[in-house]
Amino acid sequence: MTEPCDLSAVEARRLIGARKLSPVELLRSCRARADKVNHAVKALTDTCWPRAEKEARAAERAMMRGHEMPALHGLPLGVKDLDDAEGLVNSQGSPIFARNRSTRDDPMVARCRSAGAIVVGKTNVPEFGAGANSNNPVYGPSGNPFDPKRIPGGSSGGSAVALATNMLPICTGSDGGGSLRIPAAFCGVVGFRPSPGLVPTDKRAQGWNMIPTLGPMGRTVADTCLLLSAQAAFDPSDPLSRAVDGDMFLNPEAIDLSRLRVAWTGDWGTCPIDRRIARSFRARIRKLRSFFHACDEVAPDMGHAHEAFGVLRATGVLQSQRANYARHRALLGPNIVANYEEGLRYSADDVAWAQAEQTRIYREVQRVFEGYDLILSPTVAVPPFAWKQLYLGEIDGRKLRTYYEWFSPTYMISLTGNPSLSLPMGLEPTGTPFGMMITGPAANDLFTLRAAHTIERAVADDPPSCAGPSRTSPGSPGPRASPTATTSPRRRSTSAPGAASRPDGWGHRRQNVSRAEFPHWEILLWRRFGETIPSPATPSCARRSGRRSASRHRPGSRSASGPSPSS
Repeated sequence: MTEPCDLSAVEARRLIGARKLSPVELLRSCRARADKVNHAVKALTDTCWPRAEKEARAAERAMMRGHEMPALHGLPLGVKDLDDAEGLVNSQGSPIFARNRSTRDDPMVARCRSAGAIVVGKTNVPEFGAGANSNNPVYGPSGNPFDPKRIPGGSSGGSAVALATNMLPICTGSDGGGSLRIPAAFCGVVGFRPSPGLVPTDKRAQGWNMIPTLGPMGRTVADTCLLLSAQAAFDPSDPLSRAVDGDMFLNPEAIDLSRLRVAWTGDWGTCPIDRRIARSFRARIRKLRSFFHACDEVAPDMGHAHEAFGVLRATGVLQSQRANYARHRALLGPNIVANYEEGLRYSADDVAWAQAEQTRIYREVQRVFEGYDLILSPTVAVPPFAWKQLYLGEIDGRKLRTYYEWFSPTYMISLTGNPSLSLPMGLEPTGTPFGMMITGPAANDLFTLRAAHTIERAVADDPPSCAGPSRTSPGSPGPRASPTATTSPRRRSTSAPGAASRPDGWGHRRQNVSRAEFPHWEILLWRRFGETIPSPATPSCARRSGRRSASRHRPGSRSASGPSPSS
């Protein structure tokens, strides 16, 4: 039987609106799920279940009295542990702030509360969001729901895990180098990186820096849009913010896929990609291309994207961590120290060069959109690796230039600021989810979401031609497309499939999914561990003192030939 916590956010909200589901019942179901599995995957950090229950009771009274209910009315919400939520610890994954209890909501969190969301807790992150492994010295590592010994990605890793295990229906996130999209890909959920400023923030010290963004995560594109409708707004404190009506993201309409010209790239011409991911991506392109009017490989000139991102990343850390480095260097992890000291080595000429190269790359990618509506690419370069690893030093024998080059497929688009989404499409050969990155034209967030929503449903509506990799034969491309699918793309693409349809092996939905094709996270956990699921590691909870190793490594520069030791 489906528990309330297993409902999509859209369906749960519909039932609340119809007075068929109590917000209290939904909250208690989410709490029961969290009590059952959170210790194994460490998605949620500080929580406030008693307060949330009081708010759920108030939401239930409003529902029963027929009061007007806003978009997120009664939906439990997880807030990434980089943002303030009043009454909860905002540790940012650092011992420096392990007791930092917020006295206010960030504006984005306040908007979600105003839209009816019930904040239940914070979700785990790497220290200050640096690195993509969601491991920190305060709460320890989050584990991947499909294999707790592997990383879920980051830095919005706790949010992705909470969604994938159905602990919560919606969660907030943020994205600099890929922090919404990477964990979404690794955990089989949806993460959307909006255009800069669409979800405004007053915490970005470099206000015109378009690389860091806030955004939504959900189990489906529709769930993600539902949260975005509350997050998106105009805020004069953010210089990149603009006038926007968040309601336009509610109920995304389908588009005609058969009219779209779609470009694809397996590696952006410069990213190292694991062979298994490359094979999985090309198998999916072969199956997807029949949906579109055209589906062509492109090779934009990304030039010195890696070096430009490295300079901009390091100088951003230089600004954001100046006070912490001066006062608490001994309490900072190697990620932050390495990035900060790298930033110190760059000159004004380096920064000017990086900004100019970023501008050139932006214009190069926009030229692709002169002839195409979307760009498809793999979200991540590798399957999730062991959480004990801070970074990858090589991919398929190729030594990486920096510690963060392994997530270069996502930071290619972070440089341009185009709206970008990771959509789950089955499993890759190691048994964890595969994510397809869908990138849309600059500032065209609604179109990008509508396209992703339609692709998600079209894949769900066509299981014979869109099966994911076989679980019995890892890496195999799956069944061949049927003749109809190959010769009649317009038949499937002119309208959205019914709301009740569910994906097969491509997708990540829990209902009506063949466990042989895409096993539920519970089956995987219980198969390995039985009723008692062990924690992936014992956290060094709230450690606030103690010196780390005095040995410090210098990070790679523009000419670096090997990775930095941080992650």
